[in-house]
Amino acid sequence: MNAEAPVVESSPERQWWLRALAVFQAPRAVFAALRDDSDEAASARQEPVLALVFLAGIAGVLLTGARERFLDDPQIDTLLVVVLVFLTGGIYGAATYWLGGGALHFGLRAAGARGSYRRARHVLAFAAAPFALMLLLVWPVRLVLYGADSFRTGGGDEGAGGLVLDGLAAAFVLWSLALLVYGISVVERWTVLRAAVSLALVLLALLVLSFPFVIPLSSR
Repeated sequence: MNAEAPVVESSPERQWWLRALAVFQAPRAVFAALRDDSDEAASARQEPVLALVFLAGIAGVLLTGARERFLDDPQIDTLLVVVLVFLTGGIYGAATYWLGGGALHFGLRAAGARGSYRRARHVLAFAAAPFALMLLLVWPVRLVLYGADSFRTGGGDEGAGGLVLDGLAAAFVLWSLALLVYGISVVERWTVLRAAVSLALVLLALLVLSFPFVIPLSSR
């Protein structure tokens, strides 16, 4: 008689690491799994959420205009740029995760959602997966082609090649926004249109709230 091979079930933590990768190909299944907001499920996905937030934060910092001026200061070298990007990326990612997740939660609640603040944060984190992918795919190409010029005003990356890479980065940003809309629709069991309108209202509210702070800065 042939003995049956034992069935080895993967741990919940491993399943969520796999879902962090599967969100690019099967987002519906991933966001549907986020409906389980129990403490056990939330704990199991905490590590991939942290990784996505950290990588997306670094990618977000590299998208800002400040990145193009890092090496304009002669007192800053390449090693310090790496440290700055990692530190500010972590801070940026954490701030977006907690504050952006809070704004998303209140906006969705106002639109009739019943999910928790924690679930809103986790939806935001998995929707940021394209940012992490951009960091792993686009930025190595930019660094190979342009090196330190990527962090210097007037560098070689300001030509057509740099514009192409900027266009690719913008495509990843749009992908992330589309994934967020889709994720909201799946988790809340809404239509995509309702999810898009709800997210647009959240973004509009954030813009209105930040308007009094942006005007004084721009007038200096």
